[in-house]
Amino acid sequence: MADAGVEPRAARERDPDLSFGVLQQVLGFHITLASIVTLGLFERHVGEPMGLRKAEYSLLMLLLANGPVPAKRLAQTLRLSAPQLTMMIDRLQDAQWLRRERNPADRRSQFVVLTREGEALARRAATVSKTMEQELLQVLSPAERAMLIELLMKVAAYRQPQPVDAEAG
Repeated sequence: MADAGVEPRAARERDPDLSFGVLQQVLGFHITLASIVTLGLFERHVGEPMGLRKAEYSLLMLLLANGPVPAKRLAQTLRLSAPQLTMMIDRLQDAQWLRRERNPADRRSQFVVLTREGEALARRAATVSKTMEQELLQVLSPAERAMLIELLMKVAAYRQPQPVDAEAG
């Protein structure tokens, strides 16, 4: 790993007149830069042509991979609040890409289910996203790509430690 005051050559070549300084070692900064690039590609390949937002695309991909899923589980997986998920499901239901069905095992919960049109859209989006990913990840070897995904999954799984209750100790 490079010293905090010494930037790798690749960083200097991007903008030789501007030092990243402390940002060179800030994970969130690099995730943000990568996010800007990936969002631009997503919008060009999937978002604009198919009328999907990132979270909507992710929801459709989860349903395509898993079949009917309880709404609560989707909210947890996508890190969305119940109201956020409800608004998203309403939008996708209005577009006739999914529907809600009562969970026969627990009548208080609902499954979210792809419609025939939603499944067709999800399959098209999955195919297009493979092309998008190939374009994006051509700078990485297959091993680097696997490592990057594994590391990002670890970061995404981070849960902030809960404060210790002083009275319980």
